[in-house]
Amino acid sequence: MEYLEAEFFLRGSLGHGLDKFAPNLTFGGPKPMGARKANLDPFMREIIKQFGLQHLGHLRVINKIVKGFPRLLLDLSAESFAEVINMAFGRPLSPPFDPYATGLNFLIASYFIPYVGLTGFVGANPKLQASLSKKIVAGLLAVEVGQDAVIRAFLNERAMEKVEPYGTTVGEFTGRLSELRNKLGHAGLKDKGLQIGEFLYGGGDEHVPGGFFPWTNGRIARFRMHLHCDA
Repeated sequence: MEYLEAEFFLRGSLGHGLDKFAPNLTFGGPKPMGARKANLDPFMREIIKQFGLQHLGHLRVINKIVKGFPRLLLDLSAESFAEVINMAFGRPLSPPFDPYATGLNFLIASYFIPYVGLTGFVGANPKLQASLSKKIVAGLLAVEVGQDAVIRAFLNERAMEKVEPYGTTVGEFTGRLSELRNKLGHAGLKDKGLQIGEFLYGGGDEHVPGGFFPWTNGRIARFRMHLHCDA
C-alpha cells in the first residue's frame, strides 16, 4: 500500500517516483504501469508532492525495521482508475475517466487511496506484537488520516461542482465511490482494516489479484487464502 501511495502521488505531481528518489527502496521491483504527471495547478501540485514525500519517508522507516521486499507491479494507468469509477457508477462513463486529466479528477481518484491505507493500518495494529511496530504503524495511520482529511475537505468544498464532461457533481462521484468501498468491503466490515485486498484488487475478493495490483504470482493473495483455510 505504501508503494502504491508513494508512486501515485509522486508521479502524479512530479512525473517520476521511487526510481528517481530512492531506487534502493524498490529492491529491483518492476516500474509502475501507466502513471504520469497530472494536470495540477501549482498549489495542488505542491500538496500532492508532499503526500508522496511522506509515503517515501514511510517506506524508509519501514525498511529500517523489517526486511524489505521488491516493489510489486502497480497498475496506476488511467484505465485502471476508469474501471473503478465505472464500477462505482454501474456503467462505463464516456469518455473514460482519466485521473491525470485535471486537478479535480486527480482529487477524486485520490479519494480512494489514503482511506484504504488507513483502514489497513487500523486492522493491522491490534495484530502486531512488538511495541516498536505498533508505534510506527500508529504514526503511519495518523498521516493517512491527515491526508484523507485534506482530500475530503477539498472535495467537500467543490461538492456541487460538475465534473466535466459528465455533468455529474463531485458529491455524486464521492458518494458512489463510498458505496463501492462499502460493497467491496462486504458492508459493515470495511473498517476492520484487513479487507483492503477487496478494494485494491477491484473485485471484492482478496484471493484474486487484479485492479491496482495485477500481481503475476499472486503471492499475497495465496497467503491470505491459506489463512482463511487454516481458520
